[in-house]
Amino acid sequence: MNRYFLLMVLIPIFSFTETKKGYAVLPSDKTAGKENIREFTIVENDTLNYTLKLKLDDSGRPLYFFRNIFTPVCYTNECKPVHINFYWDLLGNYERYDLPEGKVLTKIDHDEFKQEDYEKLQEILAKQNSIFADLEMEELIAKGTDNLSDSVDAKTGATLKTIKNEVIDGAVYTCFTLWKIAYGKAVPEMLKITESYKNDRMLHSFLADNNYHYQYWAMEKVIGKDGKVNKPYEQDIERVITGKNLFTARTALQKIGNYFFSKPQKQNWLWKVYESSSYPMQIAILKKLSAIPLNQTLTEKIANGIEQSNEEQRKLKLNILKRQTRLTEKSREILAKNTDD
Repeated sequence: MNRYFLLMVLIPIFSFTETKKGYAVLPSDKTAGKENIREFTIVENDTLNYTLKLKLDDSGRPLYFFRNIFTPVCYTNECKPVHINFYWDLLGNYERYDLPEGKVLTKIDHDEFKQEDYEKLQEILAKQNSIFADLEMEELIAKGTDNLSDSVDAKTGATLKTIKNEVIDGAVYTCFTLWKIAYGKAVPEMLKITESYKNDRMLHSFLADNNYHYQYWAMEKVIGKDGKVNKPYEQDIERVITGKNLFTARTALQKIGNYFFSKPQKQNWLWKVYESSSYPMQIAILKKLSAIPLNQTLTEKIANGIEQSNEEQRKLKLNILKRQTRLTEKSREILAKNTDD
């Protein structure tokens, strides 16, 4: 057994198959002893269902989803069983996999996966925008083999060499089948389940989490379409803006309404953020300030820093000053001087 993987209890379930029929989530009241696990039955059709599990902490707070998978991977003349455990975050984003004790993955010639194959599989499964998304198995595999079909070149516009980099040689069926499970029909059901757990505690936790998916999801919940931030979450949003993730920080800044910075205290706070931020975030802050009536202390700081700015910053700062209705005499002089240049 490859020791790279962790152990989870295996509970056999039905195999995953595509279906055009409806499906539903039927929550059960079962918990697995002291492990605090809630089980949900995902119904694919009249004859197929499987168990999705939600791990909870000791206080009943959801932590992550997982599934103990048993599925056949079928080749032309044989099917081999695959035992594997999948883990998703609370929004259905695939995170990782491991194998039950004593189980291994094999290729079409029955050779066991090597360490690099297991690592490659994680890379494949972690890639949401995979070539598998737009393909069916018969389009991907040459009949009677586990080799990639030349027909995929016409289907995707990609080169066969590029496609081969997306799979494990000798295990194309396995890669395809497992990727389809990782991004399958249970994912939107995970979102519904998490939505049922939504409360203030979860939203505060999500906004402070390093998982940017959580931050984006929570921002949609606490910032209205008009840009108004729910009062209890204002400090959370400020921490997102000062966070290390440029993309979530910039998104939070852009989503909140200008009213948030109407008071001098908030404006001066944002300027301190500007002074310690990366260049892209500085540009985003200057653009935000251009639509806000500023206090005189801040306009003077902006005016005094124009000559030390690069061309992009200089233009944005001048635009801010031009939009202000009240400027000190010194700020007006700086504006006039730089406008004439």
